[in-house]
Amino acid sequence: MDMYDVVIVGSGPAGMGAAFTLIQKRPDLKILMIDREKVSTGGMRNDCKMNFTYPIGFPVEYWTQEVAEHYLKEVIDFLKPSFLDKSNIGVYQKRAERLGCTLLEIKQTHLGTDGGLLLIKELLARLSEAGVDLSLGEAMESVNAEAQFIVTEKREIGYKKLLVAPGRKGFHFLQDLMRSLSIPFIDNIVDIGLRVETRIEHYPIVRDYYDPKFYFPEKVRTFCTNSGNAHVVRERYATNRGDQWYSVNGHAFAPDARHDNGLVNFAILKTVRFTAPLASGQAFAENLGLQAALMGGGQPLMQRVGDFRLGSRSKEASFSGDLYDFEPTLRTCCPGDISLAIPAKILRAIWKAMKNLDTIVPGLLHPSTIMYYPEIKLYANKPAYLDEYFRVKEDIWFAGDGAGTSRGITGAWASGIRSAEGMLAAL
Repeated sequence: MDMYDVVIVGSGPAGMGAAFTLIQKRPDLKILMIDREKVSTGGMRNDCKMNFTYPIGFPVEYWTQEVAEHYLKEVIDFLKPSFLDKSNIGVYQKRAERLGCTLLEIKQTHLGTDGGLLLIKELLARLSEAGVDLSLGEAMESVNAEAQFIVTEKREIGYKKLLVAPGRKGFHFLQDLMRSLSIPFIDNIVDIGLRVETRIEHYPIVRDYYDPKFYFPEKVRTFCTNSGNAHVVRERYATNRGDQWYSVNGHAFAPDARHDNGLVNFAILKTVRFTAPLASGQAFAENLGLQAALMGGGQPLMQRVGDFRLGSRSKEASFSGDLYDFEPTLRTCCPGDISLAIPAKILRAIWKAMKNLDTIVPGLLHPSTIMYYPEIKLYANKPAYLDEYFRVKEDIWFAGDGAGTSRGITGAWASGIRSAEGMLAAL
């Protein structure tokens, strides 16, 4: 059996934050990082937009402002980001305040999908040079906590300390692991919403503030704005039964005037918190995704704002001519009526927020604007942590979005650092 001091499951920002912390403070440790995918995963592969201001990315039940800012400084010192300039923020903030809404001013950097891939390549090379063993394309299947080894489809691997950081796509894997280890957890929070796509001239705030963070009443917020060479994409998910559905997402490449398509996209999400007797908020969200796939012939749905306001479904003919003056970047979506697929209470709150946003940034609700559905964020696991370092069992720690310790790249990296400190104290 192969033996390691530390095994890290997941190669995204949480796993990397932990690995770099471990090798910096204990270069003598024998460390293995594995990932189910054949490439390094996580948010850095998709747009690589990072926020460095509390509470963005830091669930308040686990992070005070003081603690988060301490770890954010470590993330900044390591990644050395170049922060984006902002202008005219006060104008938008005053408009928002008059409507009972809030625009947060956040320190941000944006590398784009292409820049993120370059950063990942550099970070993996640094880990390898420092002596960390990397095994991409190797999936952990189970763990024997008493004998301290994990089982993959290839081998058994012994560990002294284990960090599990699979990200949002590892949601079901993490739940199965928690059940096998008798780790208590709750799963009652989910974000459900739309991705909006329009021309930059209809949402010009992005010229002043790359990823504006608006908060609206009824727990609705904007999230993950992309502009310039921006595209809407789909992400495939599967239930435990093997049923497949898609959530939409967005990304953009690094700024390059030669390839700028003049579009912007962003998510507008409502946070839904369930109480008993619902067993799983995640199962509820999956059922919404499956219903949308049923209506869309296996694909997500899209609808022009002009059709939505008229109470009409969108059709192929909706996406050409006169006011409909740009092509959807996710052409595989099915034109339809999202109001048939999304719960009315959620849609009402989101539409009210969009009308407020159109008042703050006039033009958003141009008839050509596209609403894609569903956009669902899969990070609802809330394990019962045993200490501040996200330990869940003797010699086992969790970190990252899939484990509920973060919501984004910088929060995930910080949670990895925090878990690594717990492991170092126990080694």
